[in-house]
Amino acid sequence: MFPRVTAVLVVQHGGDRLRATLDAIRAQRRPVDALAVVLMRSDDATRALVEAAHPARVVQVESPLPFGDAVRTIETTLDPPGTGDDAIWLLTEDAAPEPGALEALSAALSTARTAGIAVPKLVAWDEPGRILRFGRSVTRGGRSLAIVEDELDQGQHDDLSDVLGGDPAGMLVRHELWRSLDGFDPALPTVDDGLDLGTRARLAGYRVVAVPEARIRFADEGIAGPGSVRGGRAARRRAREARAARLHRRLAWAPAALVPLHWLALLPIAIGRSVRHLLVKTPGAIPGEFRAAVGVMARPGRVLRARKRAAATRTARWSSIAPLRVRRDEVRLRRQQAAEARRQRARGRVEDVQFFATGGGWVLLGALVASGVLFAPLLAAGGIAGGALLPLSDDLPTLWRNAAYGWRDVDGGFTGAADPFAGVLALLGSTAFWNPSWALLALWLLAIPLSSLGGWFAAARLTERTSLRVLGGVLWAAAPPLLDSLAAGRPAAVIVHILLPWLAVLMFAAATSWAAAAAASLAFAIVIACAPSLAPAMVLAWIAALLLSGRAAVRLAGIPLPALALFLPLILEQVARGTPLGLLADPGVQRPSAMPSPGQTALGQASGTWGRWEDAFGGLVAAAVPAPIMLAALLAPLALTAVAVVASRRYRGGLLALALAALGYATAVAAAHLAVASTGERPVALWTGAALSLMWFGLVAAAVLALDALPRGAVPVAALVGVLALAAVAPTLVATALGRTAVGPAPARILPAFVVAEAANDPRVGTLRLEPTSDGGIRSTIERGSGATLDVQSTLAATRERLTPTTEAVASLAGNLVSRSGYDASADVERFGLSFVLLASADEDAATAAVERRARVALDANPQVLPVGETDFGTLWRFTDAQPDAPGAQIPGPPAYAAWIVAGQLAVIGAALLLSIPTGGGREPDRRPPHRRRPPRRPRDPSRSRRLRWARRREGDAAVPPSAEPAGTAPSADTAPPADGEPPADDEPPADGVPPAEAAAATATDPRGDADAREP
Repeated sequence: MFPRVTAVLVVQHGGDRLRATLDAIRAQRRPVDALAVVLMRSDDATRALVEAAHPARVVQVESPLPFGDAVRTIETTLDPPGTGDDAIWLLTEDAAPEPGALEALSAALSTARTAGIAVPKLVAWDEPGRILRFGRSVTRGGRSLAIVEDELDQGQHDDLSDVLGGDPAGMLVRHELWRSLDGFDPALPTVDDGLDLGTRARLAGYRVVAVPEARIRFADEGIAGPGSVRGGRAARRRAREARAARLHRRLAWAPAALVPLHWLALLPIAIGRSVRHLLVKTPGAIPGEFRAAVGVMARPGRVLRARKRAAATRTARWSSIAPLRVRRDEVRLRRQQAAEARRQRARGRVEDVQFFATGGGWVLLGALVASGVLFAPLLAAGGIAGGALLPLSDDLPTLWRNAAYGWRDVDGGFTGAADPFAGVLALLGSTAFWNPSWALLALWLLAIPLSSLGGWFAAARLTERTSLRVLGGVLWAAAPPLLDSLAAGRPAAVIVHILLPWLAVLMFAAATSWAAAAAASLAFAIVIACAPSLAPAMVLAWIAALLLSGRAAVRLAGIPLPALALFLPLILEQVARGTPLGLLADPGVQRPSAMPSPGQTALGQASGTWGRWEDAFGGLVAAAVPAPIMLAALLAPLALTAVAVVASRRYRGGLLALALAALGYATAVAAAHLAVASTGERPVALWTGAALSLMWFGLVAAAVLALDALPRGAVPVAALVGVLALAAVAPTLVATALGRTAVGPAPARILPAFVVAEAANDPRVGTLRLEPTSDGGIRSTIERGSGATLDVQSTLAATRERLTPTTEAVASLAGNLVSRSGYDASADVERFGLSFVLLASADEDAATAAVERRARVALDANPQVLPVGETDFGTLWRFTDAQPDAPGAQIPGPPAYAAWIVAGQLAVIGAALLLSIPTGGGREPDRRPPHRRRPPRRPRDPSRSRRLRWARRREGDAAVPPSAEPAGTAPSADTAPPADGEPPADDEPPADGVPPAEAAAATATDPRGDADAREP
């Protein structure tokens, strides 16, 4: 028996736990010889409670201290150890020892003279049959692990003896050893302090023994150790502290020669671990990773003191503690068990959308057939052209170079920011790397099927009814904005329409999944890159989602970051030159189109027509019924159904859907009256198709929610809405199938064959293209290689308000060539690297024909050009002074800062991409409060279907209302949800029936979203 044991008790909160701990100390079968108490920020009640225990020493501090510092504060006031058998017992107010704890601990030290520290078994305060932690060790890589953690105590670990260390609470330490080791390392205030003390004791020749008979009830409130407070912020703090402790131990325990290498590797390792955090969907730990690394690097004095402290007492070699480390097979087994636990939590939570069982397969098949019929001429074509379409660059390096900051080969060439849409085209073209332009053809052939698929999945998040899911897919695939964009050759608007429902689906899941939030941020960036005019509406919707998302706002907060990274260089350049509205310009080819009226916009028409009903059947229909009335009558059921949602039990989600529709309509009306770009002398208004897609999405979502709220009769109403909506777009479908739109198979080339052949040898060959205009002028452009491509277009050039010196020089050259001026063009030919002049053929307009004749005569009489001949694209001449390797034909190198711009953009996009990759280990835990989680969806009981209940009522077999059915029967989709008192399932994903699109983040506030989720 020890001559003297002093219990050191650290008190921070007081209250019932302190009272229970003091009672437990007094109840020890082997009583303590003295009690020393540290009071931190104590009140009168706490002081009175401590004084009633008659402590031998009391030290009061005014601010909370780490456990090791608190123990050191009072240990220095104790009498020196009389013999080597004196010991101190480290306790906290939330560590109540069982009656035989001290007896077992002291016996372990008294029977083994080499034992210096005795470690107890920490059990849960309210559940003593469960082991919280028992002993601690490290892996081969230095990671600290509890030997036993969170297990039921069935005596399976009672044979545990020697360990490397333990948790500080309840630890019994020889007083003389404590002073020789100088207590806990101050650099380890909360994590691994007991492990470090035990390791240094081992190196000093003492053993650390585990005593399973010594049980201590432990609440783990953070007085000793990191604590177990729930919540994302506390978890991130614990991860940061654990990482900082591990890095400090690595430097303090490493051989002296390797310490500088370890120190230099801290930041690179932090970068690598940050990538891993993105992959495993824990981005919240990344700031703590760098904070821990920088904190350890910035305090080398702590490492030096720790190494000096260990060297002063070390008598054994580091190899002596190797047998006490956790074996690799045990680490592997723990990882497998953790992965299995994650999979077990995930089982039963992944909701089966029943794609084929609820009509998804038929919707997709019908859309594929419809697309094949509508675009039959394109099936055998090698490309697509017309409208605002141009081919893509022939090789992937050029495609991706045009997506980065650098040389823009348009308007004579300039260095500037790329349109983010160029990155979308590079991504699209990479899918057909053998012929990038073929990807545009595939986009047209798959646009309707992909839209139907997206509409079906978005509807599946709102309803379980087959008919309404089918309705959502059909309405989205046959949306007027999509058909108008396909007919006008607007690839950016087509991509927006395809992605909007998928963005909504991802936003639904973003409330509980980092992967979905990252994927939503990428979809958000692509949507805005394709339609910058949607940026104000999308940002407003994102802000609304943040306000409604509650604790899920941390996941939604970063959604605009990839879009901001892509647009930032363009924003800076547009603002610097005084054209901030130029940021809203449609990317790609600037093609003027008819401006739709507010009425046409309200009916979803982006092409300035009334759904082509004015021309249907040779105008016979319009003669009988005005086209606006016909189109409005066919779309009225959809509009009325959408508005009716405000009177249903799904009105909350419906109101958000209608607000989204109104936002899209307002954006479309504003876009139709805003011209920020120009082509030649003609202003180009914004294309309204993308905004109308947003409006159409809100209407379809509201209609689906309204019909889902109907107890019966939803199927015929859905059929009526779908059939009339298809009839409304019938003239557009017929025109597309008959090839009466601007889009068709692409020609083999867009410049004369002579130029294309020359471009095969010299990809930078320059052609001055002259195009007569109706006002008597000449529009001049410089084409490189085989002609202009879609990815080389730039809104910086299209939104320029005045001519640059380069464009003025090109205009001057063109003007002198088409007039008899005697102008020497050799300097300009060399400057721009020109080889050919192409005079485009004029149309039937008399004014343009006269301009063409004058220009032809002037060029034929100009000795600086030699005629090549007539082509399908106009008349071609060749410059006599053409130099294939002229400096003007070469691409200037990018500025030095361009690499930093691209690196920053790639870092943001790469981080989002890594975070969006599924890990396959099960979904993340749902950290929402239990009252905000939806109970698990039970399978539908066929016996409770509406059809069977109606049949029973007719037979008199079941005349009771649904609410009187036997308890325990699984509720159908038509009955009320489980009562609020039912215990929710953990880790449950957001439920169906929540608001659409960006406002779907409201699921974090109330996953059920609508009135029917809470009303009985």
